[in-house]
Formats: sequence, structure tokens, C-alpha cells
Amino acid sequence: MRRIREVLRLKQSCERTDREVSAATGLSKSSVSEYMRRATAAGVTWSAVASMTDTEVEALLFKHVGRNEPPTRAPIDFAWVRREMHRKGVTLQLLWTEYRDAVRQRGEDGQAYQYSQFCDLYADWRKKLPLVMRQEHRAGEKLFVDYSGLRPKIVEPETGVEREAELFVAVLGASNYTYAEATYTQSISCWLGAHVHAFEYFACVPEVVVPDQLKSGVTVSDLHDPDVNAAYSALAAHYGVAVIPARPRRPKDKAKVEVGVQIAQRWILARLRNRRFFSLEALNEAIWELLEGMNTRTFAKRDGSRRTAFETIDRPVMKPLPPSRFVPATWARAKVNIDYHVEYDGRLYSVPHALVRQKVEVCATASTVEILHDGKRVASHKRSYGPKPSPTTDPQHRPKSHRDYGDWPPSRMISWAGSIGASMQQVVEHILSSRPHPEQGYRSCLALLRSAKKYGPARTEAACARALGIGSPSRKSVEMILKRGLDQVAPEAPAVGSIGNHENIRGGDYYDTSPPSTKTRAVTSTVH
Repeated sequence: MRRIREVLRLKQSCERTDREVSAATGLSKSSVSEYMRRATAAGVTWSAVASMTDTEVEALLFKHVGRNEPPTRAPIDFAWVRREMHRKGVTLQLLWTEYRDAVRQRGEDGQAYQYSQFCDLYADWRKKLPLVMRQEHRAGEKLFVDYSGLRPKIVEPETGVEREAELFVAVLGASNYTYAEATYTQSISCWLGAHVHAFEYFACVPEVVVPDQLKSGVTVSDLHDPDVNAAYSALAAHYGVAVIPARPRRPKDKAKVEVGVQIAQRWILARLRNRRFFSLEALNEAIWELLEGMNTRTFAKRDGSRRTAFETIDRPVMKPLPPSRFVPATWARAKVNIDYHVEYDGRLYSVPHALVRQKVEVCATASTVEILHDGKRVASHKRSYGPKPSPTTDPQHRPKSHRDYGDWPPSRMISWAGSIGASMQQVVEHILSSRPHPEQGYRSCLALLRSAKKYGPARTEAACARALGIGSPSRKSVEMILKRGLDQVAPEAPAVGSIGNHENIRGGDYYDTSPPSTKTRAVTSTVH
């Protein structure tokens, strides 16, 4: 309305030409003519307009006040535009093209809006949507972490095949200071390791870490009460931070990292799109080089950079790193067998015999294996990398006598095997006697007893007899015989024509090339 008032003033009060009014107001000559035509038709003069409000002037000059969609234009489905804009790779240019083509195909009377007006109308419509709360981030409070949807690629040197890696991104809420790292997968070990590297990059620790509810960080996803997994909780306890996952399907809860991921994709991944990397280390070196440039780049709308904002805002109030580095651990649940051992990664580790049949938790690192019961550590062992299933036993965990660990002495195991057959009993005795401690053979013996239930006592006894006959009285041999049905096949008879052992058969001494004095005995014992 301001420029319309100016047109009326220049034309009626100053008596300027359309060309002069156009140059003074920035309007086209046709627009100046159109406004004067409307003013003349409505009987509006400059003296009258000077005392009117903008609304009153608009009501006099325009028939449809505030109407954005003239009858000659095809309407726009703004809800569809907004819904499509949430999809990856969709732009307003693409949606306008689809809208224009749809109007042409339908053959409607109205014409499609041009692209610039399409964008303006959509922007005006968005302003009418519910307001979004602006989040204020306290200095040093929150670190937002997430993985990028776009993935860098690594070429396998041996095969030349490309494999996708993951891009981990961490952004501090107040300063926007960013850390990025490529990992092979989103596994728990990679997830925890990336957090450790991020804390060390910042050289300090925030109060809260806000992740997405991905499986590496959250065991049970829930809108109100997500269950953070034990390994992630251990990392949080080590660094003294709180883990507060964002709500599922609520990207605004972690808008900082969403924008940070987008910037990392454009500033880092887009710049590396034409480069080939043959190792994760080489890829990370390139990422960290570009990351420094991103963090030191000057802000577009305020002074300083991410680095200077971090040094002045976040770092002074963040907590220092703990004295020792966190070692990622893997957690698992297990049940103590009757041999007072638990199995992890195919190896056996002992616990106090009083915990037989109890459920425990196993916390394993690259060097140690700890067993916890009711949250209390009950055993700690050096991690074994020996042959499976090699046992690691603490002598203090063994019972003083068979009576101490209940109703499972070796004698009972042998007696139970004897109820199936003599061959079964011999195999069990051999298994128990071949171990440093008889209890370490209980698992194999129990497996044989289960085989007897599966295949029947008769077949199991026959399989044990065959295993003894071939000199391999072990659980694996018996189970293989049963699996292949060899227990139901008669043993092979000696080949026809075989003369077996005979006193006239020459032995190895016959071909001995030592001096005659040393082989006299062999010669005299040979019969020709």
C-alpha cells in the first residue's frame, strides 16, 4: 500500500508522468497505469487516501481483499507439498514441475502458478502452521550424536569391491562445534569407540549425550522410557555423563545434529565424492582434514567460527576427561552350568560353585572377562583366545568335595551312563579322565545323555561301541556316528585275501641297511 499511496501522490499532487512515477517507485509503467485506473474507477484521490488506513485503501481499490488465489489459477495442495518436502532429495523446483504438469494433464480452466509465486504462496502457508519452540542450549550441557544417512565408501584392496561405511557425527548444542568419524558399521563397539574419540577430540565432557534410539545405544525403544543398553550405560558412568535418547520419530528433539549431519554431508562427503579410499584410516584422515576447515570457517550471520565459539562458550564449563580411557566392553547374559562355568565366545570361565544354575551377566573386553551376579562382580578372568571350548578355571571356585557342589559327582555321571550300556560308560569315563578336572567334562557327558534321549539308548550304545572300536571315544565321534547312521551298519570285515599277522611276514627290519652286526637278530628271526 505504501507504493500505491506514492503513485497517487506523484500523479495527482506532483503531476508526474507514468515513466517518472515508475522510476521513482520501482513499479512498471503498466502497474502505475493499472493503479491509476482503479483509483479513477473508485473515485479515490490523494487527499482522501492520505487520511485512510492501508486496509481502507485496499478495500476501495481491490474487489477481493487478501485473496491469494485468483479464479484463473489452479489451487495448490500445500499439505501435499509439505509432506513431499520431508522426503529425501525432494525440492520445491521438482514439486512445482509436478504441480504444473498435473494441471496441464487435467485440462483445468485455471493456469498453474509460476515457480516464484508457487514458492511465495507455500512460504506464506507455512507461516500459518503451529509454532515451533526455539530450543535454547546451555553452554557445555548437551552433545547430540547420530549417524549420517549418506555413507562414504571404501574400496577393498584385494577384490576392488566397494563397501559402504558409516559416518558418525557429534555436535555440541551451544557452539555447534562438530566431530565426525567414519566407522565400518553401527555395531556397539563402533558406536562406543566413536564416542570415546569424540570426547578426546573435544578434550572435555558435556553433561548430557542425546542419541537417536538406535539399537547400538538403546535395547528397548520407547517414547517415554527407553532402555539404554548396559555397554552404553557403562561408558556414560565412566565419563560422568547422562544419556537421554531423543523420542522416536521426533527429529526436532535433536535438530542440532540433524543440521550438523547435513552440513557434514555437504562440507565433507560431497567434497570426497570423487576420491577413492582403500582403508578406513585413509578415509578418516581425509574427513578430519575437512572437519578442521569446517570448524574454523567463519559463520555467515555472526562473528567467529565453531572453534572460537567452542573455546569461549562450551570449553570453560565442560568437565575434564577422566584419568583413564574407557575400554569398550561387550555384555551378555548366561546361565551357570553344573560344572560351575559359563560360556562366552565359545570358551568357558569359572564362577563360584554356589552359583550353579544361576543367571549371571558377562562383561568382556579385549583383555578381561568379568562375571556379575545381581550387579556384583563374582569372578574376573584374563580373556582366553585358546582353542574352543578351552576352560579358564580359578582353583578357588572349585568345591572342596563332590558334596559341596550338589548331586553331580563324577560317580553319578558314570553310573547314569552305565544304565545305558557298558560302552557308554567307558566313553564317559574316558571323557572325565581326559580333563584336568572331571567337572570340565560334564558338558560333553550331558550332551551324550541328551543324544540317548534323541536317538534311543540302543543306538547310542552301539555308537559308543563303534567309537571305542575306532579308538575315538569322544562326544563328537559318537554324535557323528549317530548323525550318519553308522551305528546301524556292521563293522567292515577284513579284506578277502588278507593274511593278517603271520610269523613269515617280513617286517621293517628286513630292509634295514645298518651293518650286519646290528641286524643279526632280525635276520635270524626271518623265516624263508
